[in-house]
Amino acid sequence: MQKSRLLAWGNALALALVLLVNGLAERLPINGRTTGEISAMYPTRITPASYAFMIWGLIYGLLILFVIYQLLPAVRSKPEVRDIGGWFIVSCAMNIAWLLLWHYLYIDATVFIMFALLLSLFAVYTRTRSARPPIRDAAFWLVSVPFSIYLGWITVASIVNVSVVLINHQWNRWGLSEVAWTGIILLAFILLAWWIGHKFEDPFYLLTIVWTLIAIGVNQQSSPVLTTISWLAGIFLGCFALKLSIRALRWQTVL
Repeated sequence: MQKSRLLAWGNALALALVLLVNGLAERLPINGRTTGEISAMYPTRITPASYAFMIWGLIYGLLILFVIYQLLPAVRSKPEVRDIGGWFIVSCAMNIAWLLLWHYLYIDATVFIMFALLLSLFAVYTRTRSARPPIRDAAFWLVSVPFSIYLGWITVASIVNVSVVLINHQWNRWGLSEVAWTGIILLAFILLAWWIGHKFEDPFYLLTIVWTLIAIGVNQQSSPVLTTISWLAGIFLGCFALKLSIRALRWQTVL
């Protein structure tokens, strides 16, 4: 009981520090540049349009609700909360470390931290989901959904981060054109998103990817090929997310 209480307050403190550092990154800003200004220094074909980054407001809002919810004494013993262990705190530490490295232009190092963030979130994600379609209760909306969306966005961010580093090193893409290479990355990314959505029957993860694909298409309208791939993939994954949502509703109707 004491351990679960310490973890709950540790989660709250960790998120508070994340919000503080993110606020300083934009308001100071850290090292004289905002996060977006540094991103603009390393444009890639797979970077979403700037409006897509508004999703951080949703992610942090949901994480605040998660932290408040898991502080409730009756909630700490729930498997969805208990099984998270210290992984959320690890993810917060990686979030902060990434921001500091990014703002001080240690671009290569950010890739390793980004993957550490991705892995820690995947650990949280798998611990907050059951093998069958979940019941849409408070634990689902305040624990499972926030991490579905967070993981979806960080999946995208990881791919963009790798692309930034490759561009920074002037990688020749094995002789492929920029459009061709980006098309291959997009297709691999779409298959990964479909696999995760299918394995965990998670429409919210998929909808986050759809949001991103539409924004990539908007940002790449100078390349009709990439725009078409992004938007068709968004439609495909969006329909699949709808199918999963209907299946989950039928499951609850049976119950």
